[in-house]
Amino acid sequence: MSMSRRELLEGSAGLALTGAAALSLAGPAFAQGPRRSAAETVDVKELMTPGPLGDCVLGNAAAPVTLVEYASLTCGHCATFHTAILPGLKEKYIDTGKVRLVFREFPLNQLDTAVYMLTRCALGADGMSSGDQARYFAMINVFFREQRNWAFTNDPLTAVTGITRQAGFTQAAFEACLNNQAILDALNAVRDRASSVFGVDSTPTFFVNGKRVLGAQPLEEFEKIIVPLLPPA
Repeated sequence: MSMSRRELLEGSAGLALTGAAALSLAGPAFAQGPRRSAAETVDVKELMTPGPLGDCVLGNAAAPVTLVEYASLTCGHCATFHTAILPGLKEKYIDTGKVRLVFREFPLNQLDTAVYMLTRCALGADGMSSGDQARYFAMINVFFREQRNWAFTNDPLTAVTGITRQAGFTQAAFEACLNNQAILDALNAVRDRASSVFGVDSTPTFFVNGKRVLGAQPLEEFEKIIVPLLPPA
């Protein structure tokens, strides 16, 4: 079920009613299908069709391995991946041109959605991926690193506002972003398509050249899938 802008703003009460309670405010905001198994493969051409705002990507477009990640900013396992696993993966495979990471938003609740809207606005007022992706990923990293300080507090509004201020948001820009219906609709569309077409029903969910990988697996587990897909040295 998609959220309207009114439901987003009223449901989160400007983020003030969220925090730990946000995770159970209305349950997941998408229709869950049957649980999918790891190792299942999806159609790569279909998977690589970007959403309305385009994809945000780390790494070389010509990399032989593409890792697509669907993540929630309020998901603890997603935060673990980004803070403890991705740095090693980035140094060893992304920065060396072997893997590219396609990051896709999969909001699970209203707070998630609101904060993802703000990270998209870091790209520009329209939220398109053609904007400043370095700024986008910098905000994503901060929100994951500081997750417990904003997602699990009684006053997420103050914490989220503080993070966006450091990223250069004015109060006017903050409010305009949360009232951007086009960005909200686009985030809903990416999440709903991931659920209905690719069976994404938990976060983080990854696809390595189309092969499903569930959860924040250790780097060694990703390597077992990535290394065989690389061309001979």
